[in-house]
Amino acid sequence: MLRIATRGQFFSFDRPVVMGIMNVTPDSFFDGGKYQGLAAVVEHCKNMVSDGADIIDIGAFSTRPGCERISDKEEIERIIPALKAIRKEFPNILISIDTFRQSVANQCIEEGADIINDISGGLFDNEMIHFIGKNHIPYILMHITGTLEGMHREEIISENVHEKVRQFFENQVNKLLEYGEQQIILDPGIGFNKTIECNFGLLKDIDKYRIKNLPVLIGISHKSLIFKTLNITPQEALNGTTVLNTIALLNGADILRVHDVREAVEAVKLVAMTKK
Repeated sequence: MLRIATRGQFFSFDRPVVMGIMNVTPDSFFDGGKYQGLAAVVEHCKNMVSDGADIIDIGAFSTRPGCERISDKEEIERIIPALKAIRKEFPNILISIDTFRQSVANQCIEEGADIINDISGGLFDNEMIHFIGKNHIPYILMHITGTLEGMHREEIISENVHEKVRQFFENQVNKLLEYGEQQIILDPGIGFNKTIECNFGLLKDIDKYRIKNLPVLIGISHKSLIFKTLNITPQEALNGTTVLNTIALLNGADILRVHDVREAVEAVKLVAMTKK
């Protein structure tokens, strides 16, 4: 289960945690451009918190295939106003920042963010691991292969996915542990540089790549393994998302990263009833 120490507080959960996605990008694959302006951002966060979100994950850099590569300056200009507005409205909510850049992470932590959610697991910015390790910042370490420029098309994993993800986690976690005790969350990177079959395999056997009994985050909300399998659009993939989130919970997931908070919270509650 998830335990986070941040801003002089300690958050401990005795159940799986729901992380609500707050994209402030114009071009994300599912909800890009939907929440432009601080009023819309705060209103959406209010809805997610009301629906039961434990964490708000703010992202300002789209990682969809073919997305625009913005500068760190533009990423900061997008994300800091949203972070400040959300922190003012929700002083006690856990806030995660979806970034692979140390400069962005640094400024966001100074402005009251709690967690850094790095899709590159420390690969895209050589300063990130040092920054996280030295400051003992709660860190979501996602598995990925290839480079930022070749994301989604380089080094596609088609076999032995559990072994490769586990080896990546072991390498990156050991780098962080050189700085002493850390707060690390593992994300297998479903939808990133893996075949659809491998993505489903990662959902099926979570403990095959979990190391050191660390919490595992699953992020499959409206992703291609759902809409390509069902031959539907991302906008039609809520039911499929809920089905796979339920499977992830049954297989040991500790955090669900989702666009649709209410449905994920309901899945957590119902799965918990089957385990009593």
